Amino acid sequence: MGDHLGDRLVDLPHTSHLKLAQRGAVLHVWLNRPELRNALSQKMVRELAATFAAIAEDRDIRVVVLRGAGGTFCAGGDIKNMSSAQVAPPAGAADELKDTNRRFGAMLEAVNAAPQVVIAAVEGAAMGGGFGLACIADITVATADARFAMSEVTIGVVPAAISPFVVQRIGLTAARRLGVTGIRLNGQEAATIGIAHFAVADAAALDEAIRGICNQVLKCAPGAVAATKQLMLRAANPNALGELLDEAAEIFATAVRSAEGKEGTSAFVEKRKPSWLMQVE
Repeated sequence: MGDHLGDRLVDLPHTSHLKLAQRGAVLHVWLNRPELRNALSQKMVRELAATFAAIAEDRDIRVVVLRGAGGTFCAGGDIKNMSSAQVAPPAGAADELKDTNRRFGAMLEAVNAAPQVVIAAVEGAAMGGGFGLACIADITVATADARFAMSEVTIGVVPAAISPFVVQRIGLTAARRLGVTGIRLNGQEAATIGIAHFAVADAAALDEAIRGICNQVLKCAPGAVAATKQLMLRAANPNALGELLDEAAEIFATAVRSAEGKEGTSAFVEKRKPSWLMQVE
């Protein structure tokens, strides 16, 4: 059953890049690559998708808490893996880079639509794909010193799969500013523009806030909660979200393999500044 802790367990998948801990009606899902600041590996994405698929019909699990092991929520995608996939496949062959990004988008869709209440507990960094995870939670709480960014453009890549969810979360105007600048926000700033719902002082306060939210959610009928989420998502989501994520995966693969993508990801791995970095005097 993998690294699973706690009370009665549903039939959860085996996991190695996640740690799953069930406490009664609450399932804690820890992103568990602390040595890499919980960067989103393909395996982690598959395990997240499998976990949410396993609980999709389970009403005994009523809350899912997403959190990162080691004091960091999620540093984004695994850039080293990305930088090794910069050669386009032969014509007619499967494009693993595009397919990988589309699987990430599908996982975001599944978490976004989960019938349970999903809480993101953000401390440390929520960058790139981690920023996207923070934006699909029903309730996101951050420590005041947490760091949020749509950082993809700083390495010549496009925030492809996460962009539709960010726009839905905070609106087009705010999303555009973050998307085209890659600026960093702290937890309080993230709460001000609606990425997080509120910010707390530190990790201890984050624990206390999560307990309080869970207790409030557990006062609510799980079937009514699931139906309410479904209705609200139908009201807010574009009808062609799947098609948009298909297109986003194509754009992502093209960007990674462009001259900018190659330079940016190489600079990140080599811990140097990319060639386009300039400063206005």
